[in-house]
Amino acid sequence: MAKELTHLAADGSISMVDVSDKEVISRVATARGHIKLEAETIRLINTDGLKKGNVLATARIAGIQAAKQTATLIPLCHQLPLCHVSVDFEEVSDGFALQATAKTEAQTGVEMEALTATSIAALTMYDMCKAVDANMIISEVTLVEKVKG
Repeated sequence: MAKELTHLAADGSISMVDVSDKEVISRVATARGHIKLEAETIRLINTDGLKKGNVLATARIAGIQAAKQTATLIPLCHQLPLCHVSVDFEEVSDGFALQATAKTEAQTGVEMEALTATSIAALTMYDMCKAVDANMIISEVTLVEKVKG
């Protein structure tokens, strides 16, 4: 049985989901992504060798800021009181794996905030490295965990 789209009203018009009857509970979501980089770009990131500055620190801040702006960026998202957002990086053989976790006490989940943080962190890395690496690929941005209660 297919699930119904929650942002459609009975008449087919777009509608923000009414969560006013839902209980305020603890919610956590984690998203991951990947950015493929050339070996020299990875070296430059690890040695702070890029003229634009510290790539991972800047991408972390950008991801956190983006999570806080999700409702502004995505029209039907609820404005959520975020308790915590983390953005982490792991060097892998062909670039970096990114992971963002968002936490809230609210009536709806924080999946979009975690996905937005991951996406914007990767885009920030791309922006900071584009002068030295024309072959970057951002991929595999996906929700990996959603916990409520």
